[in-house]
Amino acid sequence: MSFGQQGGPQSQWDPWKPQSQQPWNNGGDGRTPDWAALAEASETRNRRRRLLFIGGGAVAAIAIGTAVAMAVVSANGGNRASGTPSGLPASASIPGSSASAPSFAPTSAPPPLDPKEFISTKAKDTAPLSVETLFPGTQLTMGSTVYKKGATADTKDCASAAKGTLPAVLTGNDCTRLLRVTYTKDGVAVTVGVAVFDTQAQAAKARSQSDKKGFVTSLPGKGVKDFCNAATCLTTANSYGRYAYFTTVGFTNGKDVTKNSTNVFAAGNDLQLFTFRQINRRGEAQASAAANG
Repeated sequence: MSFGQQGGPQSQWDPWKPQSQQPWNNGGDGRTPDWAALAEASETRNRRRRLLFIGGGAVAAIAIGTAVAMAVVSANGGNRASGTPSGLPASASIPGSSASAPSFAPTSAPPPLDPKEFISTKAKDTAPLSVETLFPGTQLTMGSTVYKKGATADTKDCASAAKGTLPAVLTGNDCTRLLRVTYTKDGVAVTVGVAVFDTQAQAAKARSQSDKKGFVTSLPGKGVKDFCNAATCLTTANSYGRYAYFTTVGFTNGKDVTKNSTNVFAAGNDLQLFTFRQINRRGEAQASAAANG
């Protein structure tokens, strides 16, 4: 703002500028002050102060808002880092690591069926029975040894298929059926005889009463000559469930079996084990069918 020139140009008075000239004459000329100029200067000063105050308030508000935003971000970031959901009310509680897992009422499953129960009595052992179901196929493999299957036989007259003391044992314990099969391997022949009884007790008694003077009659046929008719042979007796099973093992050329005839003993062991497994499989199959039925 400029004022009228009195005795030369005068500088504009700025209330914020040091050494600026006042809008009146300091020369003592007695003139009265320019009250209008003073009022305008005062208004200018007040306006600047208001602008500065408002501006400062806005800056302060922005600074406070930034600080609050940073605090919120920092708090939220801290919550995420600690694993606490940010939207969880303050009064909510989160179970700690010591919280116990929910408990459930114990349940009891029925015990598995025992396969031996199904081959221990005639009442439960109802699956079809034949030489082919016990000894299927044309050969059997035990480890690396393959035995060729020969002749088979099935009779209800158990005593007719045994010799020595065994016929009396089978008859005395009410044997109802005798199934036979022969296997051969490298000049050794094995006849297996499976005697069937009504109960496990009868089969166990027949086995315990058998001795080395009684044996199942060897079964020739299908290329196998008579064996173990006059020569010394290996005989065995075992029982499982309602079945008693016997083996007669010897050489097909009529030689006697001695303690050094390891191939004869190996063949006898293989056929005993195979017969046991087949009887047990019979029980397993019937137990499985009953469980799934």
